[in-house]
Amino acid sequence: MNLLASQARSFKHKIKNIMVFEMSQWNLKSNRKSTGALLTKHGKKTKAERNRDYLPTHIGAKKTKKIRTKGGGQKIVLKLADIANIIIDGKAQKAKIITVKENRADPHYVRRNIITKGAVIDTDLGKARVTSRPGQTGTINAILIKDYVEKAVKTKKA
Repeated sequence: MNLLASQARSFKHKIKNIMVFEMSQWNLKSNRKSTGALLTKHGKKTKAERNRDYLPTHIGAKKTKKIRTKGGGQKIVLKLADIANIIIDGKAQKAKIITVKENRADPHYVRRNIITKGAVIDTDLGKARVTSRPGQTGTINAILIKDYVEKAVKTKKA
């Protein structure tokens, strides 16, 4: 009995050090036609049909990662950020991000402080809506909420 307990403790210790890798996600067509019949395969899966893993943007000291894209270009994925570029009356100002207040992409992102396009962030200048895609561009651009609402009203009137 004592031997099993010691083995279990060592096994739990080993599990903590194992890295978990998620399976690759694929951007493929459906295997079925609209009628429900099976489609024939066009060929093997290609690297171009594979998606990349999602790296969420959290609040913290700035940290980025460069990813090579098709054609040799680069995307800068923002992993951590604590400063946002906020547009006020047509001029950009840097503001410190305090927390995420609202995120329509996923309600759990608010609890985890994940920043995506459309998220409402609380800054030292006030609440702002993120207009850039931090996972694609490597920066956080936002508009103050009061300015955002005024512009929406003006466009509806025109």
